[in-house]
Amino acid sequence: MTFAGAPFSDRSFGDRLADTMTEYGHLCVGIDPHTYLLEKWGLPVSAVGAHEFGLRIVEKLKGRVGIVKPQVAFYERFGASGFKVLEDVFEAARAAGLIVIADVKRGDVGSTLEAYSEAWLTPGLPLEADAMTINPYQGFDTFKPPLEMTEKYNKGLFILAATSNPESASVQTARRVRGSQEGRTVAGGIAARAALWNREHSAGRSKGSVGVVIGATVDLELLDIDVDDLSTEPDTPILAPGFGHQGAKFADVRRIFGKSADNVIVTSSRGMLEDGLDGLDRAIDTQLATLQTAFE
Repeated sequence: MTFAGAPFSDRSFGDRLADTMTEYGHLCVGIDPHTYLLEKWGLPVSAVGAHEFGLRIVEKLKGRVGIVKPQVAFYERFGASGFKVLEDVFEAARAAGLIVIADVKRGDVGSTLEAYSEAWLTPGLPLEADAMTINPYQGFDTFKPPLEMTEKYNKGLFILAATSNPESASVQTARRVRGSQEGRTVAGGIAARAALWNREHSAGRSKGSVGVVIGATVDLELLDIDVDDLSTEPDTPILAPGFGHQGAKFADVRRIFGKSADNVIVTSSRGMLEDGLDGLDRAIDTQLATLQTAFE
């Protein structure tokens, strides 16, 4: 289900992500038009305000940062007009050469998840993104349709493994038991499945197209997440929220993620956006310089 003349990349998402990180670094800016941020920016709390907010951010990032992550919920709350302005933000980001990760966290079974995946990953459709976040808690094997789309359309997935909200711990640290043997945590198992998929489907590439979401504030040892496994070629990309506003420090990315640090997309939204448009200029310069030092 593609439109005639739809844009289509002949290179895998993992390859494009690797090139983008080499050229622009690891920083990803979240486009999250919270009510209080719109107010701080002097914009109306409406689809119009969210539209202006997104376009201004894209313009500031062009040529300086390589990745954006619009949080779809903050557009969805404005109904049909919210989705329409989100389409404009996506289009502007693509025109600026940015990789667009749609933070949608969809998850379901069978044909329903297939339809969600079509909406966000099909070339030429209005909400097309380069990658989407996806929720695995109805089972990793429900991902057959979106995984097939990553290969067919050279798109990416980021699977929630260990989110940074403290309420998630009771589920994500739970361990599977087989007979008398205690198995891996839920979070550790999800991360391992993603890494395995990349090894089976991206052989010969430096970076896979299926990544995991791991919050920068979580305890990786408690969650039983094997960062060495994630750093085995093809590397498994890590989308890491939690830097800035949630407390993780940009300079600590190597300490937090160890051998997998080179795979990390360092994500920040509120922490970079709270001081308005002029503050965003300063925040971009500051965080890019900090990350350059951190990755040297």
